[in-house]
Amino acid sequence: MKRVSKLIFIFSFLIIIPSFGLEALDYSSVSSALSDLFHSQVDSNEGTTSFRSLLIPFGGRTESLGSAYTGLCDDVSYLQFNPAAASLQKETQLSLFHNQWIADSKMETIAFTTRKKNLGLGAYVSCFYVPFTEYNLFGERTAGSYYTETSGGFNLSYNFLAGYNFKGIAVGTTVKGGWRGMPDYTDNNSNSIIANSGLEQSGLALMADVGAMLQFNFLKFYSSRDANLRLGLSLQNLGLSFTGFGSSSGIKLDDALPTMIATGLSFKIIKPLLITMDFKIPVNLQTGRIYKPYEGAGIQIQFTSFLSWLAGFQLKGANPAFSSGFEFEFFKVRMNFNYTLDFTSSFNPLNRVSLSAKILMGDRGRSAIQSQIDMLYQQGLKLYSQGKWQEAIAKWKEVLQIDRRYDPAKLGIETASRQIEMYEKIQESLKFE
Repeated sequence: MKRVSKLIFIFSFLIIIPSFGLEALDYSSVSSALSDLFHSQVDSNEGTTSFRSLLIPFGGRTESLGSAYTGLCDDVSYLQFNPAAASLQKETQLSLFHNQWIADSKMETIAFTTRKKNLGLGAYVSCFYVPFTEYNLFGERTAGSYYTETSGGFNLSYNFLAGYNFKGIAVGTTVKGGWRGMPDYTDNNSNSIIANSGLEQSGLALMADVGAMLQFNFLKFYSSRDANLRLGLSLQNLGLSFTGFGSSSGIKLDDALPTMIATGLSFKIIKPLLITMDFKIPVNLQTGRIYKPYEGAGIQIQFTSFLSWLAGFQLKGANPAFSSGFEFEFFKVRMNFNYTLDFTSSFNPLNRVSLSAKILMGDRGRSAIQSQIDMLYQQGLKLYSQGKWQEAIAKWKEVLQIDRRYDPAKLGIETASRQIEMYEKIQESLKFE
């Protein structure tokens, strides 16, 4: 409870700060004060895992919400947070992400997702890279290349028992692989590059994510077919990594992957206001050790159908991160811009900026099918009101042929059948009078 209270307080602090003009304070003073405040959150095990780029968000919307996305996942970024959400996506999406991380390090991502009825599919490729420059003993530049971590995955998800009232239980998995590319280095005596020297320190990761999502209505005071509360659970980066390729000692087990247990929720109190929260527990699968958990929270306010403002906070270790961004849509392209302020942020050069562009490619006819269902259901209601119960039942059975879990049609058939049964009993009783 203390941890949640602290999170709410800090998130409120993020919203209130600008109104008091505290942005005029010297950044170094603010940074020093925050460092003292969160010093107790330092985890001595931080940095002991491999493939750390798996913890860097694609960017854009997810960062703006403080990476509190496990219980939301309403766009293709679910591939990094909860693999169950592919079967809940409204539209097919092709997305590009750019994340200007720390100093000269960057990450680029391309991702795709689509859905057929209750089956969702997705895939992505990400590349994290940072310039690598080597100097000899005299300070002369002898080699230049890039250190890279490239990962990719294929996702499969299904939403079981999805219907009109009960929205279903979505489960899914993403099978992933990663490669750490270490550049070759030089010989100190000859300054010549040693062939395959970087290969020994490169690494291969094999892993998977599994997740589940549940959505339903709770304290909902506005009209929408979409559930206003989502709950998510995700186990991320379950697997092993290997290194030592090409070395005389052979391939060996690398440091543990950054495995994570994540839970989250998203809640729309009113239609324009969305709140998200995440709680994450890092786990070392090789030692069984559980590291310090961390939290995040986010808020989205939708001003118009095409423009929203987002803000978030994440407390991870002793590095609090405040983020804010905008999302806007035009001509079926959804753009996100985000800036994150934490202890690694700098203004020269500018970093902790991320962008995303999502091409919305339609819903594969689901909205047209839904319109047909609505039309048939309304026709059934009209026939029912006219006392044509058999004809109404016939219309509603057409609805169930399209969507067998359309609950209003089931209820209509039951009601009309009772009316017919009651009418027949009345007619039968009149025969004896």
